[in-house]
Amino acid sequence: MASLAEKRMEDAEDHPIDQNQNTDQAARPEELRLLEALLFASAEPIDQAALGKRMPDGVDVKAALAQLQAEYAPRGVNLVRVANKWTFRTAGDLSWLMTRESTETRRLSRAAIEVLAIIAYHQPVTRAEIEEIRGVVTSKGTLDVLLETGWIRPRGRRKTPGRPLTFGTTEAFLSQFSLEALGDLPGLEELKGTGLLDSRLPSGFSVPTPSDDVALREDEDPLEAGDNLELLLAPAAEPEEGGGSSES
Repeated sequence: MASLAEKRMEDAEDHPIDQNQNTDQAARPEELRLLEALLFASAEPIDQAALGKRMPDGVDVKAALAQLQAEYAPRGVNLVRVANKWTFRTAGDLSWLMTRESTETRRLSRAAIEVLAIIAYHQPVTRAEIEEIRGVVTSKGTLDVLLETGWIRPRGRRKTPGRPLTFGTTEAFLSQFSLEALGDLPGLEELKGTGLLDSRLPSGFSVPTPSDDVALREDEDPLEAGDNLELLLAPAAEPEEGGGSSES
């Protein structure tokens, strides 16, 4: 009976190795294999700094990621950056392969969409500031719906009387809308071009530049124990009615 080593030698004779393929593999930088292993093994996206700590000294992680991204661009799996972190995802044009059943999409109310947009562009922002921008009262239920999606979060408390909660967006928000950073949100001219803003805007009207800074600002205090539950346990959304004291 032939030994395992003999069988391997026979297989090698039956299937000769392509020397050109060997040369290509040898020429490929080893750091690309290391990055592949780390990214495939991780259940969550990884930032460049964390990847750099696992690489040998002297490796240009940024350049290696760019090369790896280019290699995977035409493949069924792509290397993408979400919220300034890197991960492998199914190519967008092949996403239908992963669908096994239809999913019923829950549409956000107009009020929730308006509040989400205000938080994205004006963060950190309080409920009172949201109401001032919208011109109507915002029910706690609307904020609860957005909290349940995971797209917004309480950041801290404003250093003003009553110490109201401040809100900001999350990495899940960036992932949902395929944004690398908040700076990729459409600006004034883009919003006009898509018809989301009236072309006849007041003089001096501008769209704020959203900030990715997660650090608390000088006018914010850290959250206290129980602050997250305060809104998650809030009453359900109130019915929307006409008038200036309800959602619109």
